[in-house]
Amino acid sequence: MVNSHVLTETHDCSRFDSSQPSLDDWLRSSALTVAAKRTGRTFVWTAENDPLVVTAYYTLSAHLIVRDSLPRRLAHGNPEQIPAALLARLALDARLHGQGLCSVLLADALTRLAAATETVAARYVVVDAIDDGAVAFYEKHGFTRVPDQRRLVRKMSAVSRDLLLHS
Repeated sequence: MVNSHVLTETHDCSRFDSSQPSLDDWLRSSALTVAAKRTGRTFVWTAENDPLVVTAYYTLSAHLIVRDSLPRRLAHGNPEQIPAALLARLALDARLHGQGLCSVLLADALTRLAAATETVAARYVVVDAIDDGAVAFYEKHGFTRVPDQRRLVRKMSAVSRDLLLHS
């Protein structure tokens, strides 16, 4: 299993290329600022031969969902404002694409979120997919799409259950 680490100033993000320029640029220009402001935390995977070169990353943040923004079957029985965790970014260097590692990266992020929600409650994990391919990826991993959006949600209880089944 790959270990993720909190992004620091010592990590080399200059060679990171996920084939999604907006994700690459955000990592280089905004991730550390977001961390300093405590509005998100970025975790990275690094190269085996160079533990400072970033090969993948994800960013997590606290979030809040308005019940009326969810599909009825997910909204039913919830308060008007629902605590959630936001998977704000998830990207894998293009040199690693096609090896199933994006699913492993997602599992790493969800494992970290499941552990965090043992201390700070969150009912859902929320993702805002960058494109239709990402929507399909998250749907394959049990996320439900919010109609007419690229936003997807998944119950934390389902995430935790699945992680227990696969551990």
